[in-house]
Amino acid sequence: MKKTISTEKAPGAIGPYSQAVEAGGFIYTSGQLGLNPATGELGKDVQEQARLSLSNVQAILDAAGSHMNQVVKATVFLKDMNDFVSVNEVYSSFFEQPYPARSAVEVARLPKDALVEIEVIALKG
Repeated sequence: MKKTISTEKAPGAIGPYSQAVEAGGFIYTSGQLGLNPATGELGKDVQEQARLSLSNVQAILDAAGSHMNQVVKATVFLKDMNDFVSVNEVYSSFFEQPYPARSAVEVARLPKDALVEIEVIALKG
């Protein structure tokens, strides 16, 4: 059985998908852009967008009854792989050891022409 997770503390879905889904003891978030949930505006640079993206992930996990320390896998989508180090600086402030597994890939384009998008898989609770 799956359960939809939703919170107003993160931007709403901009398409036919859920902010997250709980299934089989895991929380699967949709990719989160670096949008300010109050204004809907993208952060001004890649570090601010990464911070907002991870804050949105955190809000969704909180709504699901989980936490960032329960993340087992993260995927980071970057508009420009040259931003890898800058995003890592922000990313490291949201996680502690043991760190989740992670992939980081450069993509041609992201929704709203964002610079970064992050999705995670976390354990429930």
